[in-house]
Amino acid sequence: MKSIIWCNYFKLARATKFSNLKNFQVLIRYCLLITTVAFLSSCSINKQVSKNLDQSIKNSTLLRSGFTGFALYDPENKEMIYEYNADNYFIPASNTKLFTFYTGLKILGDSVPAFQYKIAGDSLIFTGTGDPSLLNEDLPKSGILNFLKQSKQELYYQPHEISSTHFGPGWAWDDYNDYYSAERSEFPIYGNVVSFINSDLENTPKSYPSFFQKTLMKTNDENSSKEIKRDLRNNQFLYTNSWEASKEKQVIPFKTSSLLFAQLLSDTLQKKVTVLNSKRNTEAFKNVKYSIPTDSIYKRMLLASDNFIAEQILMMASLKLTDTLAPEKAIAYMKENYLQDLPQMKWVDGSGLSRYNLFSPRTIVRLLEKIKNEVSQERLFSMLPSGGETGTLKNYFKHKPAYVFAKTGSLSNNQALSGYIKTKSGKVLIFSFMENNYLLPASEIRKQLEPMFENIYEKY
Repeated sequence: MKSIIWCNYFKLARATKFSNLKNFQVLIRYCLLITTVAFLSSCSINKQVSKNLDQSIKNSTLLRSGFTGFALYDPENKEMIYEYNADNYFIPASNTKLFTFYTGLKILGDSVPAFQYKIAGDSLIFTGTGDPSLLNEDLPKSGILNFLKQSKQELYYQPHEISSTHFGPGWAWDDYNDYYSAERSEFPIYGNVVSFINSDLENTPKSYPSFFQKTLMKTNDENSSKEIKRDLRNNQFLYTNSWEASKEKQVIPFKTSSLLFAQLLSDTLQKKVTVLNSKRNTEAFKNVKYSIPTDSIYKRMLLASDNFIAEQILMMASLKLTDTLAPEKAIAYMKENYLQDLPQMKWVDGSGLSRYNLFSPRTIVRLLEKIKNEVSQERLFSMLPSGGETGTLKNYFKHKPAYVFAKTGSLSNNQALSGYIKTKSGKVLIFSFMENNYLLPASEIRKQLEPMFENIYEKY
């Protein structure tokens, strides 16, 4: 409608060429008409969409079973279209990764720093940066292994004197055996997890990497789980006669240490790696070896909601800023320098595993606006899950073409979805939906959004 009116306006302008006062007055009245019609049209659509959203949320028994927050924003007109508890605070779960993504964009540059190193005589001494890519099956391969293997120097690994804790603040300790709780470390290898599949021997697990096969033990406890269980304190993996190979491999985090890292790397390189216990001289490690493009880790983190990569991004950012591996320092820096204009928030980790994180829908919308202003739409939408097509939204919002590009978030009794809706007319709106304290399946909560978003898509 607006495009047609403006087209007629320009035709009239070319025809009159402001030849006299009367024609000029006609143009002024036409401009006023355009503005009025556009304004009324926009207001009408906004009111209608707002009314529909309000009815959908308030009439939904499922959404009313918990605590709901929603914000829908038009970045072109700088206008909040709809708000429902938008200033209240919610546990965001993996929506926290959007803040981690923005941290990487601001601090890390185009390539992932794999390690810092120096050459002293016949020794190559290297130290970790937090890079999650080494032998990680979910990330592209790099030339790091070849660089170390082909080095004519003897290899020495120098750990940092002070590193972050393996778990983030507020993480559930009893999730330690689950794939999504891989430990944070200064130099990850194999994604800090071990995979188990069925071997040639019936009902006997086989580990990858094979290093952990020797720590796998069968127990006679018939009442234990059918899954493999790691000891809480060490890398002893136990299974019973009840163990059954699942269709997919079972992935379990291993307990990290500098010594274990050196052993795993030595085993892979077929070349000795020695751990140095001497004091680390930060000024000496001026050389940096890079591994893979940062977009490849952002894409994996956002599409698959990879907690481990999210945590390592904050560690890498912290090292670049402060020469220490402390995620809390990266968070503090971002809040002080790039997020100071956002509403108050509580942000404690990179992945969203912590229930200490608290954000409002309005805060997340503001962050998404910042990201949209700094990242091209094509690049951004390729990294986010898209409805019916990729990542954690593959089974939701099935529509051709895809119109929802958003980050999911899920913890027990907590659900979040924040991102962008590309409407039928091509307009891009920003939204943040958060639902806390419900007892129903998360999939049922997400399905409630589909007719609501479809209406937004059609109306705009």
